[in-house]
Amino acid sequence: MRRRRENPILERVTIEDVAAEGKAIARVNDKVVFVTYGVPGDIVDIQVIRKRKSFMEGYITKYHELSKLRVEPVCKHFGTCGGCKWQNLPYAEQLKFKQKQVTDQLTRIGKIDLPEINPILGSPQTEFYRNKLEFTFSNSRWLTREEVESRLELKATPALGFHIPGMFDKILDLDECHLQPEPSNSIRNEVKRFALEQNMSFYNIRNREGLLRNIIIRNTSTGDLMVIVVFYENDSENIAKLMEHLKTAFPQITSLMYVINPKVNDTIGDLDIMLYAGKDHMVENMDGILFKIGPKSFFQTNTQQALTLYRVTKEFAGLTGNELVYDLYTGTGTIANFVAKDCKKVVGIEYVPEAIEDAWVNAKLNNATNTAFYAGDIKDLLTVPFFEENGYPEIVILDPPRAGIHQDVADALLNAEPRRIVYVSCNPATQARDLNLLSVKYKVLKVQPVDMFPHTHHVENVVLLERV
Repeated sequence: MRRRRENPILERVTIEDVAAEGKAIARVNDKVVFVTYGVPGDIVDIQVIRKRKSFMEGYITKYHELSKLRVEPVCKHFGTCGGCKWQNLPYAEQLKFKQKQVTDQLTRIGKIDLPEINPILGSPQTEFYRNKLEFTFSNSRWLTREEVESRLELKATPALGFHIPGMFDKILDLDECHLQPEPSNSIRNEVKRFALEQNMSFYNIRNREGLLRNIIIRNTSTGDLMVIVVFYENDSENIAKLMEHLKTAFPQITSLMYVINPKVNDTIGDLDIMLYAGKDHMVENMDGILFKIGPKSFFQTNTQQALTLYRVTKEFAGLTGNELVYDLYTGTGTIANFVAKDCKKVVGIEYVPEAIEDAWVNAKLNNATNTAFYAGDIKDLLTVPFFEENGYPEIVILDPPRAGIHQDVADALLNAEPRRIVYVSCNPATQARDLNLLSVKYKVLKVQPVDMFPHTHHVENVVLLERV
């Protein structure tokens, strides 16, 4: 029987660059090696864990020389937690790599004529910028590689934190998190302390048992604070005990809710949310536009940069007050309501019916009487009868999911021939592909990257297209 070869250790390898997905890049014998947590300029040993014809993947086992670019990560969980993988890079360098990512992908994949790309708009806050986090309970915390290798007898202890990347049943117990402002850390730590004190059981995902499953914390710039505790078991006594403790310990909570989720998956969109104390929603204010946010509502998680993104979008649209605007993939109508006062009419389309309900609520909240919202698959709705009923748009705003737009949507836009298209994307690679599809009738006039998620490889990009 042929023995499987052990993966090699690559010695004294220089980290050269950062890849599109946030991993660092080295080259050994003309083969690309992807590693996590490397910084360009590091000289390291790499343990290979995966080999393919054109590339290898691995992790760093030893640092021979540290890059001059390196900075000390602020979070004690860096390197174990799956988030904030670029904390060891200065923020200015992160922005350079994100700018390069947008340029490379639009050029390499789009293969179209591009104007000079505007410098990326960085986030004013690089820590505590998120308005929503979800933490998961586990009856047994994740052990680090160092703990396992120590060979000490370690007792299984409960955890409240984040999933380890790529592992559905492994939870890293968090002492601190630098993503969401206080009282987020205080609430999470107090819930864990109180639950342990009261001998409440933490969820076991493999055996599907335990009381405490998830906790969701949301906040707004207006001071609203929403906490949703997700229970697996309907234990009314312990549920009341924990909810009352939260109400007393954190009087600043404006919406305190809970939900019973006995399903296999963590989603709560199809479940009843029970209001324990306070109001059933939060309100966010962006440039005087109000948005009602319920426990199931989608809202951009970096409020300050979302405002930057929407301002760029509105600027690119070049509205004069007389235009018919289509907002495709409108979600809860955030962009539609943001631009409504600056145009003649906005038609928003979204495939999630619940989101469209929120869009109507937000329109009413802002007295936006010139909006109309439709729920359905965009590629099926954008037909000649739909255009004849609602009018052919002069401006189209696109903000699709990471997969980009369907070919049928591209064809419908090419047939409708709006004067301008503003394409907002969270994935420049699929955006580049779609720009190529639209290049038959449209040219790119402006490109503006926006950083919504510091310390990650993710980048938003806004492109203005004009009919030729």
